[in-house]
Amino acid sequence: MSATLPSMPAEDDSKSPSASSSEGHHLATISHEGRFWEVFLEFKDESNDPSVTRALLCFEPADAADGEGPVRTTAIIVEDTYEDAVRKARGFREEQLQALLRSALG
Repeated sequence: MSATLPSMPAEDDSKSPSASSSEGHHLATISHEGRFWEVFLEFKDESNDPSVTRALLCFEPADAADGEGPVRTTAIIVEDTYEDAVRKARGFREEQLQALLRSALG
């Protein structure tokens, strides 16, 4: 496995609108405490161990206030391939994503 990450397939137009600051793979839109959040899967380039794929979740508020940016988890998905990481992330239920957002918000 090379140290560079594969690009998202061209036929997969699952990114949120261009206003997003995440370059990640759009997973879902969830609600939390009366707000909507876009959830993205972002990959970390771990050149020190190219045999695994590491990814984190990025949460962006749909109604972001001035100066409010996305919040991210640490790398919580570790899989052999990009495809396995996407499959794992797509397996999260909404309640799990909400819990991860609560944790990332502190």
